[in-house]
Amino acid sequence: MSETKTPLHALILQHEEPTPPGLVTGWLDTHGAEVDVVRIDLDDREVDPSSYDLIVSLGSEFAAFDDHEPFVPREARLMEKAVQDDVPVLGLCFGGQMLARVLGGEVSRGDVAEIGWLPVRTTDPELVPQGPWFQWHFDTFTTPPGATLVAESDIAPQAFVWGRSLGLQFHPEVTPEIMHDWVRAYRHELDGEGVDPDALLAETDRNAEENRRTALQLLERYLDEVARLGSAATPR
Repeated sequence: MSETKTPLHALILQHEEPTPPGLVTGWLDTHGAEVDVVRIDLDDREVDPSSYDLIVSLGSEFAAFDDHEPFVPREARLMEKAVQDDVPVLGLCFGGQMLARVLGGEVSRGDVAEIGWLPVRTTDPELVPQGPWFQWHFDTFTTPPGATLVAESDIAPQAFVWGRSLGLQFHPEVTPEIMHDWVRAYRHELDGEGVDPDALLAETDRNAEENRRTALQLLERYLDEVARLGSAATPR
């Protein structure tokens, strides 16, 4: 009898209105995935990660080490259980920092912010091409015990693999539409760092097609080689 397959069931953790899944949405759609998007900053119910095949945690303006923000410890508990239950986690920026935290890495305010399209040094260009990748972060993390550092910049670790999970510091999901929203919502951060918003938007437009290609390469490689979930569905 042939093995029965069901659609990939994915949970996306979104932390505020201007930080949607972007390219991750289209990628999951191509796999026919069933996707639940939870605004964990607004929805305070405890979510059971074991009912999902994949957890994707997006970026946030808040810090993954700041438990004064109520959703932060709630997400830490969720991600800890995901790791315990061997549910693959894909962490993007804040999500990567949170994954590092629950695995025993240190998350803290960085000495220098990284904002813009920046290359990374990679030991696995099939999984994480050298970029440029879009960065917008003030916090950083140390590589968790037992994890493999896959990419880094002069400022901070950029990607690590632990088991079936991948933590990233950069934003593969970003699109020109998202960038316009970020510039409007977080203009004060750009002003504080002396970043020209018009130049940032123009560079995003120039990089959009190449970023889509490299982001989809990363996501596909992650799904097949790290999360080991196959190309379309997961056996049940």
